[in-house]
Amino acid sequence: MKQRAPLTITNGRLVTPSGVVEGGLRCADGRIVAVGEVLPQEGDSVVDAGGLLIAPGLVDLGVFAVDKPAFHFGGITRAGLMPDCSPLLDHPARVRFMAQSGKPDFWVHPFAAATIGLAGEQLAELALMRDAGAKAVATGRRWIGDSGVMLRLMQYAAMLDLPVVAHAEDAGLSGRAAATAGEMATRLGLPSAPAEAETLALARDIALAEMTGARLHARQVTTRAGLALVRAAKARGVAITAGVTPAHFMLSDLALADFRTFARLSPPLRCEDDRQAVIEAIGDGTIDAIASGHDPRGPEDKRLPFADAEPGMAGAETLLAMVLTLVRDGVIDMARAFELVARNPAHILGVAAGVLEAEAEADLVLVDETKPWIVDRRKMAATAGNTPFDRQPTEGRVTRMWKGGVEIAL
Repeated sequence: MKQRAPLTITNGRLVTPSGVVEGGLRCADGRIVAVGEVLPQEGDSVVDAGGLLIAPGLVDLGVFAVDKPAFHFGGITRAGLMPDCSPLLDHPARVRFMAQSGKPDFWVHPFAAATIGLAGEQLAELALMRDAGAKAVATGRRWIGDSGVMLRLMQYAAMLDLPVVAHAEDAGLSGRAAATAGEMATRLGLPSAPAEAETLALARDIALAEMTGARLHARQVTTRAGLALVRAAKARGVAITAGVTPAHFMLSDLALADFRTFARLSPPLRCEDDRQAVIEAIGDGTIDAIASGHDPRGPEDKRLPFADAEPGMAGAETLLAMVLTLVRDGVIDMARAFELVARNPAHILGVAAGVLEAEAEADLVLVDETKPWIVDRRKMAATAGNTPFDRQPTEGRVTRMWKGGVEIAL
């Protein structure tokens, strides 16, 4: 898919790294060529933004399925794909196939499986998978318990300049837990694990990253203690970034009260104090990226007793709207919102996108940040509607979208 004519968008509010400013932009040959006060040239396709936000397309850092209708609805133009696919992304040919799977209207950036079969034992062929298109190496939904294996992984990844995307949850403590240990888990009689399962796993991984110089991305940091570890590591100069999904700043373990399995997540929902700590970390810059964690699960996985249901949520369609709640609540401004969902994820992956500046990929969205809508699992574009935000009123929708300067029908 190639941009046939230059595109000029006028009369909008540009979401730039320094703030929201009035203006427009022009793009040609799939890239942005001018931002600010722009005038259409002869032959341009012209779009009047009508005062809406002109923003970079979202970059979703860590999804579990290529679900293009859901991504398009949510304004996501590219995504990092976790290796927990079928078949697993532990072979170069599979990585190469998935890297091409979304084109031309969506770009998939596969994450190479850290170990063969994601079993946590033998390192996979990371160099060959990098050459096949992998933008990162990931441990998948599981933590690598063998510290020797994790050390070798980080040494290898540092040599290849690949970020290590790690799941921070000590399996020796978490086991088959469905909830965080505390009052709610006790009242509901759910198998639980202490929140320290995250802290212990994160402390080990940070120590190894500091030892090896590897770039570590802790995909979900959801506890006050874990976030304190990230802050301290950053202060020491460790190459660590941290992420979270909207569920862990929007919901606490009180959402488990009715045993609704759409709230069965990994890591599990935390107590209210941890939820507030996540919000604080988003505000003070400790959290670098907010991802959807998009993991559509059908009734065969969710229509089960809570402890037996598979964890995961369909999050692509609600990602932007949930992040915009933080803007309305005064936690962050609009520039920081798109830094979290576009600019920083693109930087971690090493792709020239996620920001409105010259030479960046022309992945663009128009956003009506005040447009009201109600999340309805029955009407979702995703392959499954397992959202913990079902029936929640919210605001903020993408109205138009371009990938490489070519408009995508929504």
